[in-house]
Amino acid sequence: MAHTPMADADALAFLASFPAHTGKLATTRRDGSPHVAPIWFVVDDDGSIVFNTAAESLKGRTLRRDPRAALCVDDEVPPFSFVIVTGVVELSDDPDELLRYATAIGGRYMGADRAEEYGARNGVPGELLCRLRPSKIVSARDVAD
Repeated sequence: MAHTPMADADALAFLASFPAHTGKLATTRRDGSPHVAPIWFVVDDDGSIVFNTAAESLKGRTLRRDPRAALCVDDEVPPFSFVIVTGVVELSDDPDELLRYATAIGGRYMGADRAEEYGARNGVPGELLCRLRPSKIVSARDVAD
């Protein structure tokens, strides 16, 4: 397969690019089996990937038990590219941070005119702010070339 790996900075730029791609977050269930779920996210200035989830969702429960995770984001348009990030997820229920990031995430995926609506819907008690700190990034651009 002919493809070109991206530098980490380019991979983070791909993750932050528009149109926004949905991420696929992998965590580990209590029995060791994988769990994969789609997420909306933003890339923070420090290079961490920030998303939110309900504290009692399967994602929330698995991340509280084992904070290790992997995120795959791909461009489904030829010539195809992807980024896979592995690392540890830090969790917070700080209401100000949760509202701030839920609003930013909502704006990224639904447009600036709906950012506040999605922030109010998703930045509420019972949600967790999740920050994936990359320890490893694997990427490729132009996979089909």
